[in-house]
Amino acid sequence: MRVKNYKLRATSFIPKIDKAILLCLLLCFSFFGYAQVAPKISSEVDTTFIKIGEQIIWTVKVDVDTTAQVIFPEGQTFSPLETVEAFATDTTRKNDRITLEKSYALTQFDSGAYKLPAQRIDINGNGFFTDSLQIRVANIPVDTINQKMYDIKPLIVVKKSASNWWKIALGILLGLLILGALLYFFIFRKKPLTEEEKVALLPPYDRALLELKKLDNSKYLIQDEYKKYYSELTDIVRSYLEEDVHVSALESTTEQLIEKLELMTDAGELELDKDTISQFKRILQTADLVKFAKSKPQTSVAEQDRKSIEQIVVKTHEALPEPTEEELMAQAEYQEEQKRKQLRNKYRLAAGIVAGVFACIIAFTLVYYGPKTVWDTVSGHPTKKLLEGEWVASTYGFPGVNLETPEVLVREEVKIPPEMQAKIKELQIFQYRNSKGLLTIGTTTATLANPEAEPEYEQAVDSFIKQLESKGAKDIITKQEEFTTISGAKGVKVYGSGKFKVPESEELIRGKYTIVLFGGKGFQIQVMLTWLENDPYAEQIVERILTTLEVKTDV
Repeated sequence: MRVKNYKLRATSFIPKIDKAILLCLLLCFSFFGYAQVAPKISSEVDTTFIKIGEQIIWTVKVDVDTTAQVIFPEGQTFSPLETVEAFATDTTRKNDRITLEKSYALTQFDSGAYKLPAQRIDINGNGFFTDSLQIRVANIPVDTINQKMYDIKPLIVVKKSASNWWKIALGILLGLLILGALLYFFIFRKKPLTEEEKVALLPPYDRALLELKKLDNSKYLIQDEYKKYYSELTDIVRSYLEEDVHVSALESTTEQLIEKLELMTDAGELELDKDTISQFKRILQTADLVKFAKSKPQTSVAEQDRKSIEQIVVKTHEALPEPTEEELMAQAEYQEEQKRKQLRNKYRLAAGIVAGVFACIIAFTLVYYGPKTVWDTVSGHPTKKLLEGEWVASTYGFPGVNLETPEVLVREEVKIPPEMQAKIKELQIFQYRNSKGLLTIGTTTATLANPEAEPEYEQAVDSFIKQLESKGAKDIITKQEEFTTISGAKGVKVYGSGKFKVPESEELIRGKYTIVLFGGKGFQIQVMLTWLENDPYAEQIVERILTTLEVKTDV
């Protein structure tokens, strides 16, 4: 019966498992089916007709899954219209879907009909494009009868703002203040004296009396340490005699010291009676017996010897002749010289510390950045200054060429040769030259006379090479490859090297060049770069310029 019941339970449980599995599969299929809903993209403008300088608001809406990664257009991607402002993205969430809404303010300062190009929306690495629109820009009527007209003012060269100099100056000033504070705190500041230093600065007589009082408070006699007691007692009086009486007492034996004191007394240099000298001799002999023969006098005798030594110090101090005025002046000069010597030592120490700090900074800089980079920074390498300076992002000509450069490109007035007027309607050239770094950056936009004419890249490259040869260039090597901007605009890149003539000189130097050509029906764009070979900073400048290069190949 137990077996049958077990089989019945197992049989009744099997359908439940099947239903659970089926329900999970249905949920999974419904989830994946929902996750595969394609993104929805729509765009609109608030108006298709504006006056010069007015703005239109272009809005794009993207409906995607919550896990999708969406990248909207950035920068000047709406050419020939100019981007004034890109507003913040507005997000609306509904269940597991979100709607992203991004708006841009666009404008144009020339009248005419313009095509707002399709914009790429990147969703999970896939590109989706919006619809293109036609925008009309109308002229603003100008009263040329009642209002006086003036000529266009010439271009004014504006010096680049050195807006960051104060940060560098502030950093240097802060570093000097910190270094000065450290030098003052550790070297020039008068530090509080310790007890030992205060005692050492006392005159010999006062210091001897103070040390004798400290000996009274010691526990040498209580602990039967007579050797230490007498050693310290005799050291006090010997040090005093050496400093105040100017007799070599510390290195002399008892007999030698007593003999020197007697000679000074006989010569009149020390007015000390014979009883005092005899008493001093007896105390020194007692000390010798204690130190070397391990003699142990009575405590009362040791205390009396201590009092006798104090009297000897007092009598010796009184017996010293008064210093003459010359001696006092010599002593004052000596003290002043000592102070000056100490001050000079402090200045030398401070100078050594400053020099050491700067040496460490220079050594660290040389190791971290390399000697060449440091030297180029100190000597002011022209292209290094351009690379590390404040760059300018701008649009040049029409169709517009967007790029970042170390300096603003200046428009050059160029007259179209008569033989080219049949092909070229308008020519706009912007250029920057750095004669010190031998760096040239230029853009050329040409509007063709025939709106349906295609650009002639080979002819443009040949013309550029012939122009270089006419200026003395030799051994020109040419290579060619396809070039694509970040937005996907395709062009042709021609690059190479050669020997180029230095301006205002007959010298030939090795240099490099790059020409990037774009074009479409009725127009052609060229970006030209030339620089000195083996110049790493110029290479980085060119790489950055080409990275930021953006053009529109449809007008």
